[in-house]
Amino acid sequence: MTFFSPNTHSIDKDPLPILKNPLLTVAFAFFISAFMLFWRLGGLALITPDEGRNAEVAREMGLSHAWLVPTYDGLAYLDKPAFYFKTIALTFSLFGESEAMARLSSALFGFALVVAAFFFCKKMYGQRTAILAVLIVSTTPLYMAFARFVIFDMTLAFFVSSSIFACFLAEEDGAAHRQRWYLLAALAAGIATIIKGPVGFIIPTLVIAVFNGFEGRLKVMKHAFALRNVAVFLAVVLPWFIGLSLQRPDFPYYGIMRESIARFTTTEFHRTAPFYFYGPIILGTFFAWSLLLPESVLVAWQTRKRWSRTDRLLVVWAIVVVIFFSISQSKLPGYILSAVLALGLLTARVFALAFNNIHGRAARLVVHGTIPLAILSLLAAVFLGVLAADPDLLKSRLTAKQEVFDLFIPTILPMALSLGCVSLLSMIALWTRSIGLIFAAFISFPLLLMTVNFDLLALYSQVRSSRSIAEHIQPALTPTTELVCLECLPNGLPFYLKRLVTVVTKDGQELTSNYVVFTLNSGKPWPEGVVPLAQWPAWLATRKHPVYLIAKKDHLPQLKAVAITRGVEVIDLGSNFWAAPLPTPTGN
Repeated sequence: MTFFSPNTHSIDKDPLPILKNPLLTVAFAFFISAFMLFWRLGGLALITPDEGRNAEVAREMGLSHAWLVPTYDGLAYLDKPAFYFKTIALTFSLFGESEAMARLSSALFGFALVVAAFFFCKKMYGQRTAILAVLIVSTTPLYMAFARFVIFDMTLAFFVSSSIFACFLAEEDGAAHRQRWYLLAALAAGIATIIKGPVGFIIPTLVIAVFNGFEGRLKVMKHAFALRNVAVFLAVVLPWFIGLSLQRPDFPYYGIMRESIARFTTTEFHRTAPFYFYGPIILGTFFAWSLLLPESVLVAWQTRKRWSRTDRLLVVWAIVVVIFFSISQSKLPGYILSAVLALGLLTARVFALAFNNIHGRAARLVVHGTIPLAILSLLAAVFLGVLAADPDLLKSRLTAKQEVFDLFIPTILPMALSLGCVSLLSMIALWTRSIGLIFAAFISFPLLLMTVNFDLLALYSQVRSSRSIAEHIQPALTPTTELVCLECLPNGLPFYLKRLVTVVTKDGQELTSNYVVFTLNSGKPWPEGVVPLAQWPAWLATRKHPVYLIAKKDHLPQLKAVAITRGVEVIDLGSNFWAAPLPTPTGN
């Protein structure tokens, strides 16, 4: 039994031994996938900064119908193209504005990518691998998170991955279907570009070019860049680029030079990290499947001559994406989402081979990977169990945010019990050498995280969201009250309060928009709704209506000074924010 079969198609015929009926097994796998991606989608508050900001951009888009130039807090927001915001705005228009509807777009694209991966694996490997791929990808923490997060990465991953799948199948599916596959790839790459810029076509182009180079068939790239495919790509991208450039003449320079080239080559976006950044990210966010990677990499390299062409595509895919973003000066976990998908499909491949031959090398590999799962889960369960029995052991060592730790104390015991269950199941699987139980042990961690331990996620989102601040503020606001933030802006506050916020700022950094900072530094007059810090006392004196002034704790002395002059008390909003409800000045 080799680690990878030399044939493109595997010989597995039987479904995953969960259910006897193959159709029911497929349905079961997709039920688990849907559960992991959609269950309690609105059960978490919008996390700052990305979720709150992106939801508000979509809300404003729905109100203004400005489908080409998005706005955030009333200001032009061109950090990313408008496509993703349009999908959320459409959802809001159909089902209303809520946290669940803000996340629905990402979840739908996440589920659609799982479906695409299923059909790709079924065609190239067989049904068992396809079913396992659905379960593994859907229960990967990084994938689950970005499918339930109001951010571009999952939508981008769907179109980037679809483009790669289509380019590969164009050469594997026979000449009769080549043109249609490449047209689909060009369409997907075009949409990916209007989701997040040039990276939308750079990644699939790099992956396919490097793959074909290793295959010794670079000449097939001329099929990918045939005139009709380029025409389809440009038909998608150019109307958006030209239309936006006409409305915002500074966009071509900003979009190409600042948002793309500078982001990749400089550290000015403050997202720099060491070259090895994605190593720990993969180990952590691909857990528990990442425990299989060290030995899998070693064994796969030893048997590399037996890889199928599909195996080689997935390996090249994962490596190219990780290296590309490791070179980049701007690094975030979501950038390698499509690489994690490729790793998930390779992991499904390993488990499928283990199910096919329970005495083969792949079976021994998954057994070996279960040992650290059992040990790590047990150690974590014991540690959390001790902490649940005596929380002061850790609390006494905390130098700050002890009140936040108090919120999480009730979630410690359920997490300890969950990890204990994972460890116990892993030990039973090791004792019995059952591949089915081993798979169940690996999948139990994310399943328990989304069920028994969901309150832990809810509390995390609560302390990272402006929802509680908005709930505190809402009763004090009247239609004529102007909401003003002094050198701060709790992201998501405009979304939750359904109103714009005036921001007093030195350079606009509080709006977490590189384009806003870029425009404020352009030398042109600042737009309404943004007040220069040096001018704010004089500006405040011109207000003829009530002002609800918010500041962070480090600006509390200034806030109190203003409150005293107006005869009001400052209010603790929690989450390190304070407020002064300033009445209409006397005589106005």
